[in-house]
Amino acid sequence: MALPRVQPVVPTRRKEPFDHADWLFDVKYDGFRALCHVEPGRPRFSSRNGHPLDRFTDLAAEVASVLNVGEAILDGEVIVADATGRPQFYDLLRGRLAPAYVAFDLLWIDGVDLRPKPLSERRAVLRGVLPEDSPTIAEGGLNRGQGVPALRAHLCPRPRGHRGQAASRPLRPAHAMAEDQEPGLQPEGRQGRALQ
Repeated sequence: MALPRVQPVVPTRRKEPFDHADWLFDVKYDGFRALCHVEPGRPRFSSRNGHPLDRFTDLAAEVASVLNVGEAILDGEVIVADATGRPQFYDLLRGRLAPAYVAFDLLWIDGVDLRPKPLSERRAVLRGVLPEDSPTIAEGGLNRGQGVPALRAHLCPRPRGHRGQAASRPLRPAHAMAEDQEPGLQPEGRQGRALQ
């Protein structure tokens, strides 16, 4: 069975960080946003626009080998981290150091479309399929409700390599996240995630 075609939710930019009890705040690493398609004999990454990320074929195979799934589609970022754990975008561009995948959503697993489920449930399923300790894949950092202090912690000092954070409503299904409007967000394509 072929994996379905999935469009990731595209974040809407915000000028100012915000706090809100109904939102989750993910770290925005300095990497490439990528969907990870896990299926027997054909693991791969694609960009948020659906273009193949062929240079990360080996990473996709490594990720597929450590996940506790048969088939899945994950949403996250391909990154390269230095010896201190800081993401290094230019090393990623130049192909230096081994890449890794930071997953922040599980959209589809073993024939089940998880997109109608709330993000909080999808994240719980994601945690269940990730290995406990892997240099290849990890769950992204997450904070509930407190966007301003979380953003300050990730950006100060700036050399940590984080570019900001993405805010999502945990109780909304993926298709409904595209319709969310937080006061002050300007319509710009699909929404439901605010990039701070």
